[in-house]
Amino acid sequence: MSPARTMRSSAPRRNDVPPGYTADPSQGPMLRYEASLPRLPVPALSSTAAKYLESVQPHLTAEEFATTRQVVEKFLQSDQSKQLQERLQQRAADPNNKSWLAEWWNDAAYMGYRDTVVVNVSYYYVHVDDKTGPSQAKRAATLLKAMLPFRALVESKQLEPEKVRGAPLAMSSYEYLFHSSRYPVKPSDTARKFDPSTHNHVVFVRKNKFFKVPLVNAEGRELSAAELEVQIEKVIKLAGKTSAVPVGALTSDNRDTWAQTRAELVAASPANAKSLEDIECAMIIVCLDDYSPVTREQTSWGCWVGDGKNRFYDKHQLIVYENGKSGFLGEHSCMDGTPTLRMTEFMMGSLAHNKANLGPERTPSTGSDLPAPTELPFALDVKTERNIKASEQEFEKLVGAHDMEVLHYEGYGKEYIKKFKASPDAWAQLTKQLAFHKMFGRPGVCYESAQTRKYQLGRTEVIRSASNESKAFAEAMLDPKQTDTHRATLFRRAVARHLQYAAWAADGQGVDRHLFGLKKMLKDGEPVPAIYSDPAFSRTNHWELSTSNLSSQYLDGWGYGEVVPDGYGLSYSIGDNYIRWTITSVKRRTAELKHYIAEAATEIKEMMERAAAAAASTEEGAKAKL
Repeated sequence: MSPARTMRSSAPRRNDVPPGYTADPSQGPMLRYEASLPRLPVPALSSTAAKYLESVQPHLTAEEFATTRQVVEKFLQSDQSKQLQERLQQRAADPNNKSWLAEWWNDAAYMGYRDTVVVNVSYYYVHVDDKTGPSQAKRAATLLKAMLPFRALVESKQLEPEKVRGAPLAMSSYEYLFHSSRYPVKPSDTARKFDPSTHNHVVFVRKNKFFKVPLVNAEGRELSAAELEVQIEKVIKLAGKTSAVPVGALTSDNRDTWAQTRAELVAASPANAKSLEDIECAMIIVCLDDYSPVTREQTSWGCWVGDGKNRFYDKHQLIVYENGKSGFLGEHSCMDGTPTLRMTEFMMGSLAHNKANLGPERTPSTGSDLPAPTELPFALDVKTERNIKASEQEFEKLVGAHDMEVLHYEGYGKEYIKKFKASPDAWAQLTKQLAFHKMFGRPGVCYESAQTRKYQLGRTEVIRSASNESKAFAEAMLDPKQTDTHRATLFRRAVARHLQYAAWAADGQGVDRHLFGLKKMLKDGEPVPAIYSDPAFSRTNHWELSTSNLSSQYLDGWGYGEVVPDGYGLSYSIGDNYIRWTITSVKRRTAELKHYIAEAATEIKEMMERAAAAAASTEEGAKAKL
């Protein structure tokens, strides 16, 4: 995921066609460049081989690396590698195929993934607090009202495409931002988009009960924030104090299990199918939790996993607590974090700057002409109640095995880092590498997400953040015999190396997607090349550190789960004067890693200051001799 600086513009600007692109007005402003976006390239075999060897070296002994080099060179020189490359290039050249990767990757990473979306796939945001201290109903109402103009821009395709350095990004995934749902299907899930003009409602979940509320009145006028607030208060009152059997818990389970239990839920009563569709076609789900978190960990935990009951994990969800804190849970299968961050910044920014049109102030008669929210009924037979109980138990087992730590490090942020003319993202990545060295005595195998939306149907590529340069830097930091001047030199080399790989990844020139594509081109019965069975391959895509940077003044936290059982989810945000890390794991000394990250951040700061002072002193001494 990329930093928020690419997310700012929402108003259409239709006449600034970038060089090399053409605009198709018939597709609407949002999609006008889509057909002229370049296709994802197929990297050269020699380039991928060289990058791969360099990226695995920090994790191998000299003997292991020598063996891997032989394996890679043999693969590179083989007829089979040339055949696989040619097949992949032919796939990429197919005029009917917008991306050689998209279909494969969406299935392998998302739709075909069978473990739970909770922990394993979903991601969350915590919103900055509303300092006016609104009630739960008022906070939910204002968030929804501020979201509606963004929905209008998206659904009318009037939203201005995002751009990076003047180049437009792919916008087709925005189709699934509103009025859509993921569906559990064997062997691979599907997604469905509903017509917003005929499904213009939102669904609230309170006490595990679902309530449908139209977003317009009987005359078709959009509800004001005050009217939405009244309707939400009705939802809270209708839900009462007793929790229902949590049908939503079924969505927290293994995808094959949920496919089966969904079929059994639908078979139990025709009403259940109708209630499910009303939930699935809603603009968004709003979870009204009967809980008031205080700490960042409590709020983050609630947004990330909740209680497994007052949720419907197949859709995007707003989460609003009783004390007015709020957040967002993203359904990850059809889009990555940059579109949902843009929506969040639009929504939160318009509220923060009093730009949101909330409608008339509330009066005693507000909402008196509106029908009561409709509870969506579920008729549960014994089998479905047993299924729900089993899903609850699986959720408790999964989530109970995890922990989370939030480090809101206020020692410095991007303004301080920029004084050293260094990349804030690279600085944060090297902080994490140093922390991992402190804790484990070696480099961490690290995935950092880079967006590839400059290409048609682009999603992500891997930045392999651990490098020979980052290893040399971390080892120098831990060696008391090294000078700060030498450490600073190594630090800057590691920063430069990180930026280089990040640029490669954004250009579709990384290692991991290409190797994935080559393997996919194998035909039935063909031998798998030895590069894929070499221990270095599995070791260096076993992502112990799954990292990603989303930075926004409107977020007070965000995160996701680890991607391997012995690894960590490490999301982070870099503010002007802070770096905030969220660390998740299967209780793998998470608090210790938090400690080492804070320690590493301070030590890098102090080292760079001492090195700068030494350089300044040397320069002064040289001037004095003149």
